[in-house]
Amino acid sequence: MDFKNSVTKDNLMRAFAGESQARNRYTFAASQARRENLYVIECIFNYTAGQEKEHAEIFYDHLRELAGENIHIDGGYPIDIAPTTAELLRMAQHNEYEEHDPVYKAFAETAKAEGFPQVAASFSMIADIEKTHGNRFGRFADFLESGKLFVSDVKTSWICLNCGHILSAEAAPASCPVCHHDRGYFMRLELSPFEGSCG
Repeated sequence: MDFKNSVTKDNLMRAFAGESQARNRYTFAASQARRENLYVIECIFNYTAGQEKEHAEIFYDHLRELAGENIHIDGGYPIDIAPTTAELLRMAQHNEYEEHDPVYKAFAETAKAEGFPQVAASFSMIADIEKTHGNRFGRFADFLESGKLFVSDVKTSWICLNCGHILSAEAAPASCPVCHHDRGYFMRLELSPFEGSCG
């Protein structure tokens, strides 16, 4: 099939638009988390926003042969505005799961049927990443909703995301004993994206 007349070309632009909007929604949510003194959640939103930017670039790059042209698409995109960070996490979780399945899975099937296996592979692999994003947002929403973002039932290692101080306790301290940043900077060490993967 000619790429210019394919549904896959439209789906790539829909995905590019969706990922671009997700990036902005997450940076907006990060700002709200900061206002609530939840620096750790701000970091999670910004970390994920960076990955969404990369997804947008991957989809956009598949459109390279149409450079200089316009693609007209339709689509529905979420309006994630809520009074609390916990609600924003739940909205993000829902949207990520929806991208995982049914949206990107369907896009991958269409690309495969139309004869674009590399595009199909991108949709499939990014769909799996979106599921991971949804799981991450859901886990932190669970912590917030249960009042356990900074408290554990067992002794846990906590890391200050500002200075790197690590301590073992059932709860993060009210402020870091090293840099004096407040509790909002603490995260369970095992959930830090760089722990256990660089050593």
